[in-house]
Amino acid sequence: MATPMVPEPVASFWKAVNAHNEQGFLDAFTPEGSVDDWGRIFTGREEIKAWSDKEFIGARGRLDIESASEQDGQVTVIGDWKSNYANGRSNFIFEIQGSKLSRMAIREG
Repeated sequence: MATPMVPEPVASFWKAVNAHNEQGFLDAFTPEGSVDDWGRIFTGREEIKAWSDKEFIGARGRLDIESASEQDGQVTVIGDWKSNYANGRSNFIFEIQGSKLSRMAIREG
């Protein structure tokens, strides 16, 4: 099965995540960017890094993308998330500001 086309900057973000590239992951966000992980909000690089160290990059996470869509300035990626922390089909919704991510929300896929 071919990987769906994912628009930038989300495509580069997932490349960094799947390569466990912490710097590339963090650099994808605006300075005031945020992660909403099932209602838990992490804002700014320090909070995002602390969350990611345990639950995302630090958990050796990888997403096999099943679908991607773009609508009203949001990019939604659905796929099978596997890590040492949590696993399962997940829905990632991105808000983009310029060439950076301003928000990533994670929900059930």
